Formats: sequence, C-alpha cells, structure tokens
Amino acid sequence: AAQFSVADPQVDVPEEVVGGGVLSVAQAFHASTLVRRGGLRSQQSMGQAVTQLYSAAAQFSVADQRARFAQAKEEEDLRYLAIEKVFDGAYLAGKKVVVTGGNRGLGLEIAKRAKECGARVFATCRRAGDDLKDVATAFEGVDVTDLPSIASFAATFQKEHGTLDLLINNAGYFYGPQEKVLDDTLNFEEELKQIDICAVGPLRMTSELVKAGALQEASKVVIVTSQAGSVEWRFTQNPEGGDYGHHMSRAACNIMGALLAQELKAKSITVLLLHPGFNKTTMTKKYEHVWEIEGAVEPWQGAMRVLHETGLHDFTDSGKFFNCEDGKQIPW
Repeated sequence: AAQFSVADPQVDVPEEVVGGGVLSVAQAFHASTLVRRGGLRSQQSMGQAVTQLYSAAAQFSVADQRARFAQAKEEEDLRYLAIEKVFDGAYLAGKKVVVTGGNRGLGLEIAKRAKECGARVFATCRRAGDDLKDVATAFEGVDVTDLPSIASFAATFQKEHGTLDLLINNAGYFYGPQEKVLDDTLNFEEELKQIDICAVGPLRMTSELVKAGALQEASKVVIVTSQAGSVEWRFTQNPEGGDYGHHMSRAACNIMGALLAQELKAKSITVLLLHPGFNKTTMTKKYEHVWEIEGAVEPWQGAMRVLHETGLHDFTDSGKFFNCEDGKQIPW
C-alpha cells in the first residue's frame, strides 16, 4: 500500500486491511475513499476503522464474470438471475424519459419497459422503426456525433415538453474484430469512432440538454457504460491485453461521467454510470460462445436491470459506477 500515492493525505489505509491478502491494495484504497466520504472520525478505534473498510470493500462487484455468475447462482440472487421477479419501476410513472439510441437492442427495450411503467418516453436515433414509434415519441436524424442535430433536438424538446426527468445515454458502438498490436490488426479509425460515440456522445447530448434548460434541478442523467471501462478489471478480464478501441472508449466514458457528475452538482443534477450487465445483443455477438457460461441475458432483462438500478439511487450517489447485475459498484 505504501507504493501508492494518496489523493487525500488526511486519511491513511490501516496496514491490517491489506495484510493477509484478504483485500487487494486497490480494494483498500477504494474502501478508504468510501469511508472518508462517510466521515471517518478520529476517535474511532483501529478495529472500527478496519471493520468499516472491509464493509466498504464488500460493496464492490467481482471482476471475474464467470465467478460472479457462479456466486449469484450459489446465493440464489434473484436480482442477478431473475430481475423480472424483483423489478420496481413504479418511480417512472408520469415521468418524462429520453433514451438515446432507442431504435434497437437495449435502447429499444429500455423504451418499452419505461413505457410499461407509465413513463412518457422520447427516443433519439438516426432512423426509427415501427417498434420504436409504437412506444415512444421518436426524434429521428439525431446522431450523437453530430452537434447541430443534438442542439436542434434539445431546443425542440425543451420548447415542446419542458424539463425532462430522466436522460438515459444509451447510444453506443462496438467494433467487432479483435484488435492486437502483435498480429497487426489495430484499426485506429475505429478506435476514434468508438471514443467519439461512446464517450464524447453522451457529453454532447447532456451538455446541450442542460444548455437548453431541459435538464434542471432533480433531473437524473444515466450513462450506460460498461465494465470494460474499469482499468483495474483489465488485469482479470483481459490478461492478454488487446481489444483496444472498446476498452479505451469506455474508460474515456467513465472519466467523462465522473467529471460531469462533479460539475453538475452545482445544479443538483444526478449523474449515474451503469454497466447494464452482459446482454445478448448484436454488440456482444462476438462473445456468443460464452453467453451462457457467463450469464448473458436477453435485452429486455438488461433493460429492466438498468431501470431498476436507476430507481435505487439519488443525488447522494452521483458520480458512482454501478453494476446492474448485482447492484454493487465497479472500481475505476
């Protein structure tokens, strides 16, 4: 632990926490951050501090996808295994919800589930199919890489509908082929495209809606990101490296979301970063061979996970990164 610099020098990580290999150094630092935010009092004993640190570390999800799925089965975790049995979308009734990338996959399912819960659903996309038009007011021609189209949408929405309650930045892009340096398969254009869509895209959309006055105090912004953006988890999930564009784009998305949350605190706007879980979509089809052994679910279940998790958090959790499978946090 002594090899790591500390962001806040007022809090030390007790040696007992990292001793014995029970907690990793990274877990200990994440835990100490949580304890500090909760107000670790100087008069507390070391034993109390260590207990709090262990408790805080337990709030984090497991990096190994297969081990996480196996643990959920062993514990019979309905939240993980059958979200439809515990799903609560009552908070959505009467709310105005905007979903980006709502024309297919997870975005379309989020729109459908939100509609079923009584929300007024609006969706942005480049082209809307009949499935989307049946459940949402579709704004076509909106591309998250095209600022004028986003600005036009934001202004129109605010003029016609006023303030929205929930923005779900879902639009994303996933380059299919595996990228590696050693076999000369890097595609730099695709890497930049993924960063533009997955990281800068949600920032463009959120920014324009704030500027238009459509996102105000008590509004909530969800950024559908991915566990792929966790740098710490790369050493478990990508032991051989590679697959650069996808992971870089999600890491960039996560730092954007953290900074956005910090800035929008001044307007009391909540920003949540959510990993939707492993979903059986066209974006993950290259991992089809492990869908069943790693617990991938249908898009409608993934949508329920996202909406359920969204409803569990308020402004006090702004800026945090949650796994919608088990509701635990993911380390940066």
